[in-house]
Amino acid sequence: MRAVFLDKGTFSDGIDLPAPAGISDYLTYDDTPKDAAVIVERCKDADIIITNKVQISAEVISKLPKLKLIQLTATGMNNVDQDACVEHHVALYNVAGYAVKSVPEHTFMLMLNAMRAGIYYHQKVADGTWQANGNFCLLDIPLIDLEDKTLGIIGVGTIGKRVTDIARAFGMTVLWAEQQGRAPRNDDYTAFDDVLAQSDVLSLHCPLNEKTQHLINADTLTKMVKQPLIVNVARGGIVDSQALTDAINNEQIIGYASDVFEQEPITADDPLLTIAKHPRVIFSPHNAWGSKSAQETLWQILSKQVTDFINSH
Repeated sequence: MRAVFLDKGTFSDGIDLPAPAGISDYLTYDDTPKDAAVIVERCKDADIIITNKVQISAEVISKLPKLKLIQLTATGMNNVDQDACVEHHVALYNVAGYAVKSVPEHTFMLMLNAMRAGIYYHQKVADGTWQANGNFCLLDIPLIDLEDKTLGIIGVGTIGKRVTDIARAFGMTVLWAEQQGRAPRNDDYTAFDDVLAQSDVLSLHCPLNEKTQHLINADTLTKMVKQPLIVNVARGGIVDSQALTDAINNEQIIGYASDVFEQEPITADDPLLTIAKHPRVIFSPHNAWGSKSAQETLWQILSKQVTDFINSH
């Protein structure tokens, strides 16, 4: 079968991405523009499309009669028209479970940097501020310990549970938030609004859907009475960027640490960029998933899925 990988450049240089067994013709592109005509031209003879974030619309799928499988190099599938896949009998696979170490560790990298103003203090060393100050230490922004703090987790899947384990090792109390508007399903969960009110740190790990779009908004931010740090390694659209920016400026929350944004790459007019130099704000470019080990694991899972699909057809 013929396969086309549309955005190989989303992987790190040096990661080995061999064609899965069963693929006889393998064509790769580092990136593909958001142009349906270009996507169709590149995939017109393909049985299999491999992609991370290229938008595969109903229009594109309808113009690819040879297409049998769209294999994503990610867990989220919102960049592919799933109804069109069903209509045109195109299988759609994602990859899950590859970043169960990478994302939780990145979560705590963001959390610790924000709570201890890591980037702020790095700059004070690099730009000469510390030297000019003359004291053996610089402590103008308080360092905040994680121990004895309460961590609220929204989205208790594999990642959320691993974050729970790490947080408890730090000596944190962990609350699992029930879905907004629902009574807790059992004693392991706490009502959503109660988690907002009791958390010193709020960590987001839920999927983006109609119920979670702008889940963190002007209304829910007012319920965060302990002025928490918010960590977002889920999806940018879960947070209302303007409301979050206002909350930082109004000191409703202590900080924001995020790996994800509503538009990616982040756009120049995103209000979050106006708070980028805040000592408790840290951003990373949607790479929490991408440790070397995670990328290698992802490709192993993907290759087996593709090969199994080929062998069954």
